[in-house]
Amino acid sequence: MTREHVVPKAARTHVSVGIIGLGNVGLGTLEILLESAQRIEGKLGFALDVAAVCSRNPRQKKLPPLEGSVIRTSEWRDVVDNPEIDIVVEAIGGTATAGHIIEEALRRRKSVVTANKELMALRGSELWALASENSVNLAMEASVAGGIPIHTVLREGIAGDRVLELYGILNGTSNFILTEIEKSHAAFESVLSEAQRLGYAEVDPSADIDGLDARSKLAILAALAFGEKLTPAEIYTEGIRRIMPVDFQYAHQLQHTIRLLCLARQSDEGLLLSVRPSLIPQTAILAHVQGAYNAIWIRGAYGDDTFYYGRGAGSKPTGVAVVSDLMRVAREIRFGSPERVSPFAYESLDAHRPLPVATQKLPYYLRFRVEDKAGIIAMLATILAKHEIGIDAVLQLPREDWRDLPFVITTEPAPEQSVRQALLDIRDADFLIEPPFAMPMERGF
Repeated sequence: MTREHVVPKAARTHVSVGIIGLGNVGLGTLEILLESAQRIEGKLGFALDVAAVCSRNPRQKKLPPLEGSVIRTSEWRDVVDNPEIDIVVEAIGGTATAGHIIEEALRRRKSVVTANKELMALRGSELWALASENSVNLAMEASVAGGIPIHTVLREGIAGDRVLELYGILNGTSNFILTEIEKSHAAFESVLSEAQRLGYAEVDPSADIDGLDARSKLAILAALAFGEKLTPAEIYTEGIRRIMPVDFQYAHQLQHTIRLLCLARQSDEGLLLSVRPSLIPQTAILAHVQGAYNAIWIRGAYGDDTFYYGRGAGSKPTGVAVVSDLMRVAREIRFGSPERVSPFAYESLDAHRPLPVATQKLPYYLRFRVEDKAGIIAMLATILAKHEIGIDAVLQLPREDWRDLPFVITTEPAPEQSVRQALLDIRDADFLIEPPFAMPMERGF
């Protein structure tokens, strides 16, 4: 792919920005740009001006004071088609209209800054190619982990290393729910309601609690870390709906805790990716990530372990990431940059070499809810033995209700495919109240 030389706009004393979407991220970005205008100009050496804002009801939206002749519009094309605007901020989310906005902006040779994890996970490399063809930039730091500059870390900060493993807590809503269950011993539904009341969870929380939000973020980080082109649908994903307070009690007995863990592990056989609740040792640094925070732990072949922690969402932390991208892209526009660093760290992404998650060999936590009867443990041990799965421990907390008795079996390291087959053999047993619940016990920390 050839690239045109970018002619710096040296005669101009400012770079103009148009913001499309004034929800949490868009509004947070606007407030930071206006409140910090003088400081930003001091860092850049030129002004970064808001020239237009777009939302469904721009006149009814409560906005900070806008100076000069800032355009307010409900039509995104008024921003994209405006020749005076240099950078478009896409902050509406979703994949349909947002995709059209970014495509049109790039074709009109306007750089784009976005926080859209879903779209970037699905079409990011395609949109970067379009940006490159038109000698403009596509920046997406805010698409993963809010205020943590993890894109910059992988793209530039540790670019000289070879990433071997990446573990992340990438969804603040799920982490808030899990850590509240752990602290309060309240039921999942009760904590979810509290998360919705506090604004951490949406009215429809499916994207968060079913792991879909984290899956999109992991797809982006995996592309950055390993240079493979993949889609979120290729990532094995489980959510946290089945987590009970008793799971934390048992996990603590095992000196572990539970987190919705995003995992990317590279080997000679391929790239293993998963998003699912997992037991992690209480000594692991990720075990101490509480509330709505995000964290990413990376192991490199040469630089060993590095760790990144901060707010994973929110209008201001995410707005900081958007504004930082705006400043980087504005410098390029102002001074010219014929060669850009790809937002995916690699000049081009290779084909994805997936390693099925069922091929990994780990110890497993198996929780059963049963109506207590004689011979249950013996029957379960027989089925596990048939699949060559050794039992490490059997845990049973005191319980008054013998009609709903939760207990746990932990296994010796076993292939996940064998564990799955064993649980299929068990799931129709007449003593079960619900299907068995399994979580891997991660040891890679």
